[in-house]
Amino acid sequence: MTEADIPYQDVVRNAWRAGLAVPAFNVPYLPMIKPIVEAAVDEDAFVFLATARVEWHMFESRGPAAVMEEFRRWQRPEHVRLHLDHVPVVDEEGEEVDFLAIIQEGIELGYHSVMIDGSRLDLDANIETTRSVVKLAHRAGIPCEAELGMVFGHETGPQPAYEELFERRLGFTDPGEARRFVMETGCDWLSVAIGNIHGPVAKALRNRKKPRARLHLVHLARLQEAVDIPLVLHGGSGVDRALLQTAMKYGIAKVNIGTELRQAYEQALRSEGSVAAAQRAVYLHTRWIIRHRLGLSGTRRRVLHGP
Repeated sequence: MTEADIPYQDVVRNAWRAGLAVPAFNVPYLPMIKPIVEAAVDEDAFVFLATARVEWHMFESRGPAAVMEEFRRWQRPEHVRLHLDHVPVVDEEGEEVDFLAIIQEGIELGYHSVMIDGSRLDLDANIETTRSVVKLAHRAGIPCEAELGMVFGHETGPQPAYEELFERRLGFTDPGEARRFVMETGCDWLSVAIGNIHGPVAKALRNRKKPRARLHLVHLARLQEAVDIPLVLHGGSGVDRALLQTAMKYGIAKVNIGTELRQAYEQALRSEGSVAAAQRAVYLHTRWIIRHRLGLSGTRRRVLHGP
């Protein structure tokens, strides 16, 4: 088996067992794909490129097919694979989504993994929906990520102040519910809420600096005790290095980062008026995140082959 053939689920489990994580970089603009791939290669890291429905609707990545086409131009499967991120059952505006059609399209296009987001449903409905998508993904031989709890940030309406959210543990994933959810759905990775938040995507808010989120590590430890699968942290932009690296030791095996790379791209594009300059900004910031924020430079072989 070549490194390009190592199953996607094995990569995340290897990172989990080693106390490491795989960063997943979201790409709201197609030109971001090339510099992220180059950064992963130059840091000798293994990363995911991720594309979410919200990015096709609010930015310029256009959809799963366009992202896959651009990915194939630059792909380096021993360093980077492609994840279909945040396919919601109910979207940020409360509208129902034809999620099965999107998941099926991703599978047919050759995505290496998928995520179903039923977090806006009640527990029973989330379990039922997630179970159906897990079966679909597993029939195709790929892993399925799910979400339990509420990671705030993408909604267009009023949201709680961050300190209130953290102190009251609003939306936090419940360990008992997580145990039941994982047992009944068979999901491969679980996205959890422990104080992490998404950056805003609404047009009027997307340029604002994201609040510096904290992570409730005691709560995370309870979640890892409750479930025996890798956990996922969405909203990794701006979270302190020490928190992220400790979270890896408590079960976080995948860290999604979107806002700070998107803003680096947009700011360079505005100031320089050049896509090449924006790509350069993404390349440099991606390398900085891998090396300094996450401490994952040179970990590619450990992630691919196990600790």
